[in-house]
Amino acid sequence: MDTRLQVLVLQHPQEQDVELGSARLLTLGLARGRLRVGLSWPNLTKALGRKAGEEADPRRWAVLYMGSGDDATATEPGTLRLVDKKGQTVEDPTVLADLEGIILLDGSWSQAKALWWRNAWLLKLRRLIVHPDFVSAYGNLRREPRRESVSTLEAGAFALAKLEGDDTLVERLRAPFIALVERYRAVRGDRPPKLAANRPATAGRKPDWRGRNRRPR
Repeated sequence: MDTRLQVLVLQHPQEQDVELGSARLLTLGLARGRLRVGLSWPNLTKALGRKAGEEADPRRWAVLYMGSGDDATATEPGTLRLVDKKGQTVEDPTVLADLEGIILLDGSWSQAKALWWRNAWLLKLRRLIVHPDFVSAYGNLRREPRRESVSTLEAGAFALAKLEGDDTLVERLRAPFIALVERYRAVRGDRPPKLAANRPATAGRKPDWRGRNRRPR
């Protein structure tokens, strides 16, 4: 679907094989979405995959900022908040109106923090804290550090909906993710998903929750 804003997801390498990952679903559903897998990039322009002479302006990009627990609770449910480096609210609507895109960090809590500290150029971006007013479709399948935590797809959809002024974006972008989780539950129940790389080899073929059959390894 078309949006005014670009969406860039920086995914930790260890997250790309995780079952029920949502980052790729998010970027596939957006005409202006892009997924990059890695640990670090020299600058925003390189992370976006742009060539020399196509430099990106960090002041026109915002990163969905993890912040502290206090930062999150200070943000009203159902809203997003633009903050400065000290976590103070920035009351300037022209900043949001001038944004070219948003960046999300995809991975576990520790992996997202690793991405944050390995890419110093992220500190130059605007910072957005989101507090969705819905419960993640993950439910109890993934443990989250905070009650307001949602999947990468859901956080991106919520931020886009608020920034674009189109609340239907949340429902439209979440639909395939919800369907994915429901398909998983139909086969695995409430068993937490595992990293594909950590699954033991099997002697034969067995049903895959995605509706395919796995080949012997």
